[in-house]
Amino acid sequence: MRQMTEIRWHGRGGQGAKTAALLLADVAFNTGMHVQGFPEYGPERMGAPITAYDRISAKEIRVHSNIYEPDFVAVVDDTLLHSVDVTRGLKEDGAILINTERKKEKLLPLLNGYKGKVYTIDARKVCMQTLGKYFPNTPMLAAMVKISEVMEWDEFLKEMEGSLQHKFARKPEVLDGNLAALRLAYEEVQ
Repeated sequence: MRQMTEIRWHGRGGQGAKTAALLLADVAFNTGMHVQGFPEYGPERMGAPITAYDRISAKEIRVHSNIYEPDFVAVVDDTLLHSVDVTRGLKEDGAILINTERKKEKLLPLLNGYKGKVYTIDARKVCMQTLGKYFPNTPMLAAMVKISEVMEWDEFLKEMEGSLQHKFARKPEVLDGNLAALRLAYEEVQ
């Protein structure tokens, strides 16, 4: 793991990018790491572009600002590639993760010459197979943990299960679906 890992999330209001960032911070905190998880607010509304951030470190985090040079970027909605510079400041020894059904080769021209690693996942397919509804943040979260190696997979899954059990105590089918989505996304990310 890096000394400190910084992740920037791009999505649209209502897709769960903020929730994914906050959930990742919560899970990392529960494993003993120092964390920051926060959204960048503006005049957001349902469907408008939003940004959220994570800082995760084994040591105390002393910086308190937005993340301008992230190690990793998650793009929850690939239509943002046409209007938002999602690779701005992205370190080339990091990676970008894009939720899309398109082939990686079709996306490269939209990444402003970014030369680092590019990963994709079809979160819609994962959600429909496991949840029956489209909630892209769950598969994106699992895929980001895999590519960033910000924590051990088994530790992440254990903490997520505890968190989801608390959240969906009265809906075991939702708990099972979300856990299945996490596992399938971990295998499906390319």
